[in-house]
Amino acid sequence: MGRKSLDGDASSLAASIIATIRSSKNGKSMDLKELRTVVLTAAADLQSDGASDDVEKSSKKMFKQAVKLLEKDEKVSLNAFGIVKLSKSERSKSKQSADIEEEPKNEKKKKKKKEKKRKRESRENEAKSVDGDDENTKKKKQMSEEESQDSDDEKNITTETTVDEDSQNPSNYDTAADDTNTSEESGDPKDKNKPCKGNPQGVTRLFLGNLPFAISEPTLNAHLQNSVTHIKWITDKETGKFYGSAFCEVRNSKDAAKCLSHINGTDLMGRPIKINYAPVRPGEEGDWPPRSRVITGGKVANAG
Repeated sequence: MGRKSLDGDASSLAASIIATIRSSKNGKSMDLKELRTVVLTAAADLQSDGASDDVEKSSKKMFKQAVKLLEKDEKVSLNAFGIVKLSKSERSKSKQSADIEEEPKNEKKKKKKKEKKRKRESRENEAKSVDGDDENTKKKKQMSEEESQDSDDEKNITTETTVDEDSQNPSNYDTAADDTNTSEESGDPKDKNKPCKGNPQGVTRLFLGNLPFAISEPTLNAHLQNSVTHIKWITDKETGKFYGSAFCEVRNSKDAAKCLSHINGTDLMGRPIKINYAPVRPGEEGDWPPRSRVITGGKVANAG
């Protein structure tokens, strides 16, 4: 590989390094070995299933060069304990991005306040108009309102009777419960990658490490609170050997944040599971999530 090509690949990895750190649990730093595993695994997964030792060594070399480039540009720093930390300027960019995403929410709140104010003023104007009416008009309005209220009461009685009958029918209750659960699980597709607390980038792909070799998809999904929609077991292309790690897609950004805040580090079949965000890089959109719910392949770069 020529010098120019190596520099170009290192520059490409630099962007992935920044994105991965921003999507980490604290959003500003990661262990060097853990960072290298996530970044190089994503790169290998995009390029091909399985990689030779030469390619793996070359990838590690590119990663090292990418970190040096970022240090030179004062975008990250590497301390003696092997922790890669974003610079203040990069953390500020991440915060600005999150603030921009919050702007639409603030606009919605303003619209709601204006709508409430308009309705309140409308009610006040109606009250003033009523005060100006003569006694006959007031009586007519009062009679009309009472008739309307009686009609509403009859409707409410009918509705309550129907609800009571439905509640006594177990089949109706079960159907309603199923519909509710289905609605909650499906959710609005537009909200899937919506930024949330602990997940400002709205990432829904996770990298799972230190998995038991006897793990199964149902067991893993249950441990992740039944939030998994797709999973890729990382295995050797030639031998099929499972590496004890995987990529998984969860239902939405909130589920991903819960996995990091509540499940990361918990015991799974005698081993503490490691969970990190693994944002989809440019060019991967067509391959992730995969067409099948469960697939195998790829090769994880050694953690050192």
